[in-house]
Amino acid sequence: MSNPAPQKTAISPRREEDFPEWYQQVVRAAELAEPSDVRGCMVIRPWGFGIWENMQRQLDGMLRATGHRNAYFPLFIPLSYFAKEAEHVEGFAKECAIVTHTRLEVDADGKMKPASPLNEPLVVRPTSETIIGASYAKWVQSYRDLPILINQWANVVRWEMRPRLFLRTTEFLWQEGHTVHETETEAREETKQMLDVYETFVRDHLAVPVFSGEKSDSERFPGAVQTLAIEAMVQDRKAIQGGTSHFLGQNFSRASGIQFQNREGKQEFGWTTSWGMTTRMVGTVVMMHGDDDGLVLPPRIAPTQIVILPITPKEETRARVLDVCDALALQLRGKQFGDSPIEVEVDRRDLGGGVKNWEWIKKGVPVRVEIGPRDLETSSVAVSRRDQPVKSKESMSIQEFAAVAPEMLMSIQKNLYDRAKKFQEENTRVIESKKEFYDFFTAKNAAKPEIHGGFALAHWNGAREAEEQIKNDLKVTIRVIPFGESEAGKCVFTGEPSARRVVWAKSY
Repeated sequence: MSNPAPQKTAISPRREEDFPEWYQQVVRAAELAEPSDVRGCMVIRPWGFGIWENMQRQLDGMLRATGHRNAYFPLFIPLSYFAKEAEHVEGFAKECAIVTHTRLEVDADGKMKPASPLNEPLVVRPTSETIIGASYAKWVQSYRDLPILINQWANVVRWEMRPRLFLRTTEFLWQEGHTVHETETEAREETKQMLDVYETFVRDHLAVPVFSGEKSDSERFPGAVQTLAIEAMVQDRKAIQGGTSHFLGQNFSRASGIQFQNREGKQEFGWTTSWGMTTRMVGTVVMMHGDDDGLVLPPRIAPTQIVILPITPKEETRARVLDVCDALALQLRGKQFGDSPIEVEVDRRDLGGGVKNWEWIKKGVPVRVEIGPRDLETSSVAVSRRDQPVKSKESMSIQEFAAVAPEMLMSIQKNLYDRAKKFQEENTRVIESKKEFYDFFTAKNAAKPEIHGGFALAHWNGAREAEEQIKNDLKVTIRVIPFGESEAGKCVFTGEPSARRVVWAKSY
């Protein structure tokens, strides 16, 4: 007996057929972003930028609540600043873009060419520890000047040879926090606090469950003493690194000359941190929640949370239908979801109802509401939730829907998180032997998804050689060394005693 033909979907290929290409098609179909004429860079379209704006606004509120304030520092960084911190510059050297000239001029053939070489080349910001450190060195004189708690929202440039929209682009957007503290203890507490902020944000706003913990030495941020991170598992069972938080010790303060007079009247170098989250989280949401019909957005970050679709087949009923749609929109906008009024849009475009409906499905809007002439007779609406099959609809009175809309959005938000958490748990395996580890990550087992890929929790004794061997053999890395208690055991690679299990996965 032949297998039934797969159901037609809005996105082709489907996730199970070609996940990387599915992702690209969803980004395009949802009008999130597109490649630009500059290789490796992207144009973020209004719907995609609206998602990022919501992330930015909501995360910024959490940063301000922890005492941080926003500032802005230069895009260009003198090359000599990087030379002061050898380990840091080595980590970013191959990704740096360099400005060497100040202007253009027309040559004898009428072509534009660079002119007036700079006395010192400028690095286009790949990260800002060195340039911000130069300012902090001027601002900090005494322990009374501390702590400094500053964040900036900015763009950064890191040359990317294999770009993928949102996940890896030469230019991307982010926030980067940079702080200076009087003591090591305060700086370490700041590092952990900011990771907790990120974990809360992605859980409660993006509906993304994560593992959190410390990076291994080989995965640590260049120049840092300790790097903490959150790691999400997306639907192809690979890991995506979310926010990172770095305890920099006194490395960067020594390089930048951030010194202060301590309480005993002695000169001391400041203890610094840095931490960041990027537009990569937009791509993470796509890969975490999207389906074969397009994007699925958690309501907390959706630019439009409810779209009202007027059904107006006849001109004589159009005005009446639109009036009811506008009245419902006004009523909904007077209600709160999260910490803001509900975002509602009435799609008044002169397009067929089916075309408009599918556009909003692919964009992932959480709730679609259809109102037509027949609905006016019964004062009802047809409601569709994006977390349910796209053809499912529920009929309810206009007043009933208006009353339950906030609860419906919260239900969708919770359902997306619970679904993602269940997927994470089902695809996280405790591994007890080297053979089991290799089998778990070997492609030949792909036909058996119940034993292939995902996150592995396996004992590791800290041996760098074993870590490198696994990376070379399987393209699998340690994503985080989890916080909290863990039972002692034996390293599955060396057989030596191990204090705890760590999280291993293939990653983006």
